[in-house]
Amino acid sequence: MGEPRGWWGRKLHRLTAGTNELDAEDLQAAAAAAGAEPMSGCRDRDETCVAGTIQAVTVRARSGAPTLEVDLYDGSGTVTLVFLGRRDIPGLRAGASVKASGRVTLLDGRPSIFNPRYELLPVSSASA
Repeated sequence: MGEPRGWWGRKLHRLTAGTNELDAEDLQAAAAAAGAEPMSGCRDRDETCVAGTIQAVTVRARSGAPTLEVDLYDGSGTVTLVFLGRRDIPGLRAGASVKASGRVTLLDGRPSIFNPRYELLPVSSASA
């Protein structure tokens, strides 16, 4: 959706848009401010930097070893961060804000980054 024009257009949009849409727009703005690319633009084999809020943290077994999977959402899409050989990483909890970078690969049709470089971000006022 395009950016509303002018002060009145922005105010009208804020009054008429749904809560989920406004939250998604706030997350996209926070990700852009962190210097990240929109997750909706992530393509297979691209080196990228993404930022967003953790929606889910799951431990799975892959080839007999534990794997921590973190679903990161920025308002435009979701990327799964996959940490091989890990069951837990302190600070990576649902609701936390994270910036991560690495090479995107498609895992079960979903964009994923294996063993990304990451940093915890302060929780934005939009998601608090």
